[in-house]
Amino acid sequence: MEPDIKAVAVEHVAAQVNRSDLQVYDAQYGGLLDTSASVLVVTSVGTFDVRLVQATPRWRVTEVHPSDPGAPAAKPTAAATALLAEPRISLPPAAQADVRSGQVHDTVLNVLLALAKEHELTVSVVRSGHPLLVFGTTRPSDHPRGRAVDVWRIDGHAVVDPATPPALVDGLMRRAAALGSYNVGGPRQLSGPQFFSDRTHHDHVHMGFTT
Repeated sequence: MEPDIKAVAVEHVAAQVNRSDLQVYDAQYGGLLDTSASVLVVTSVGTFDVRLVQATPRWRVTEVHPSDPGAPAAKPTAAATALLAEPRISLPPAAQADVRSGQVHDTVLNVLLALAKEHELTVSVVRSGHPLLVFGTTRPSDHPRGRAVDVWRIDGHAVVDPATPPALVDGLMRRAAALGSYNVGGPRQLSGPQFFSDRTHHDHVHMGFTT
């Protein structure tokens, strides 16, 4: 059932964008409940928050929210400049624009730079293209406030791939917490108040920060 949800979202975005050179880098859950979902389709032209509801024979798209990073900041911070130049961190176009906009807290950027000393990381979503609220709740998400980042691949291994060593993913989660993330989500529930796991986060590592 779940792969079908992502496939419907990707197909919808591809048809909507209608460009032969479109590249889809990743499709991760922004939220997954029994009868509704958010799929974040990360592409070469932006990131799309695709909302779907359960239907027969396939889930049905109800809304699409494209990323809107905003204009570049007049004077980027040192952390933003360093992150954009860091070869061990891959940022899709919307995430790059988020960093350039100056609306991502330096805390997030500095933790990514610290993690890049140990791993090659592929980011899916930083600020724009993510639901404003934690899916299925009325709680504001840390992403739109520039206080969170999602990583979907570590050292070339997709978090969702069953062949990816659990120690690799769990180790990144623990390092993120040690570096100051108060809210670390992933495919397994680790011991400690900073960690959580649910259906939405089995395909990426989420790192949230208070500032």
